[in-house]
Amino acid sequence: MKNTVFCLVLFLSFFVLFACNTAPPAPASMSEPVSTPTPASTPAPASTPAPASTPTPAASPSPPPAAAPPSRATDLILDGAGTYTVVKGDTLSDISRNKYQNGFYWPLIMMASNDVVEDQDYILPGMVLTIPRLQANLEDNRARASMKKYFLEAADITNRKRPADAAGLRKLANSW
Repeated sequence: MKNTVFCLVLFLSFFVLFACNTAPPAPASMSEPVSTPTPASTPAPASTPAPASTPTPAASPSPPPAAAPPSRATDLILDGAGTYTVVKGDTLSDISRNKYQNGFYWPLIMMASNDVVEDQDYILPGMVLTIPRLQANLEDNRARASMKKYFLEAADITNRKRPADAAGLRKLANSW
């Protein structure tokens, strides 16, 4: 009798253990298509919703970002911009300090490398970053205004983890 109860408990334990490790069922498809924002100057492409009878494959889940990145709509001048390939141990602040002699210009590199860098704290060796000419962008009113907006947004996000760095970004952005 004890062996039967022990085997039953063992079996139920394995069942519960493996049942808890399975993925939840995929959510039902939404009735409206999800659209992505497009810049005001670019007309949105026409889209037709998928037929209701067509099942859509479940996308692989990805963890949500810790903080929403600042908007990337920019008027940067990229003529004459250089490139830099990230090596192990690099940070955007270090690259900025090397290229602009000021570690607080990292948002400028992030703005110009918008198709490469998604998170200021997550750059990988091999990424090729765009390094815009600082002076050309500071002399252009539209580029400078875009930089100021982006730097202030980046400061708000940075403030959560590094308040002193956020203060430095705000000071720099407000000096233009």
